Amino acid sequence: MTLDTRPLGTVGGIAASDSHGRFGPDRQRRPVLELDDGTFIAECTAITEYLDALDGAPALTGTTPREKGLIHMMSKRAELELLDAISVYFHHATPGLGPHVEIYQNAEWGFRQRDKALKGMHYFDGVLKSQPFVAGENFSMADITVIGGLIFAGLVEVPVPAECEALQAWYATMQERPSVKNRVTMSAPVEASV
Repeated sequence: MTLDTRPLGTVGGIAASDSHGRFGPDRQRRPVLELDDGTFIAECTAITEYLDALDGAPALTGTTPREKGLIHMMSKRAELELLDAISVYFHHATPGLGPHVEIYQNAEWGFRQRDKALKGMHYFDGVLKSQPFVAGENFSMADITVIGGLIFAGLVEVPVPAECEALQAWYATMQERPSVKNRVTMSAPVEASV
């Protein structure tokens, strides 16, 4: 499958000029998939579910009700316990995106979220001790969400704890996947403010 891509700006680009809320109520939802009929689908999970179902053989979102439920559950846990927590840490306990964007920061809250992310890493370490992938026996959207969280954690210098051996081994294997190898680096690591 090949998709045409283009960047969406948040300060003056397409998303900022979206007066009809096609991209979401805050007009800054990314990514956004525009269908041939002009319909917009925003949010990673929604786009993945749409694309995964196109050929009738979903690989990332599950084929049975059980798989679908487990994948959705584990993806949500990865968002809440890892990806979102790292994001809050970045925006509150580091310089973030700069003073024009980071108008309010609460470092204490940011550091609490960093600690939550570390607990999330321990949780996923426990999960990966008993199964090869985050949601079971097959690579899925849940794995992609954890990978995204760990990439972001690396960018803000929150390493996977040394004692999380199963998570570290799984992540090393995931980094050999072409889609992870070829990822675009989002930014250089940032330092936390104390």
